[in-house]
Amino acid sequence: MPTQTFTWAPAVSGLSGTSTLKVRKAQFGDGYAQRAADGLNNRSSSYNLTFIGDASKIGAILAFLDARAGAEAFYWTPLLRPQSLFTCETYSEPTKDGDIYTITATFDQTFDPTSAS
Repeated sequence: MPTQTFTWAPAVSGLSGTSTLKVRKAQFGDGYAQRAADGLNNRSSSYNLTFIGDASKIGAILAFLDARAGAEAFYWTPLLRPQSLFTCETYSEPTKDGDIYTITATFDQTFDPTSAS
């Protein structure tokens, strides 16, 4: 099955993300430290996202995330970054205000389309 693309846009207010860089470091006695990037994909990102919309939009997002069960990766394009693979293991149940629903989700970057690595 080909990798799917998450196409819904999150609310920009409150959008936050964190990048983590894996680095190997050797500390020497004289205070000198030597550093090198750890691996080919040493930068990974995690995003806390909010989605706001009507029942059909939020229902479609929930169906997309549930179909992947937190284990199957999907493509998504973060702000100012290229499209990458992500998984979503955590999201909130919808809240309702009138006819508008809100959910939050955490997207974690992965480098393997078949599993949450």
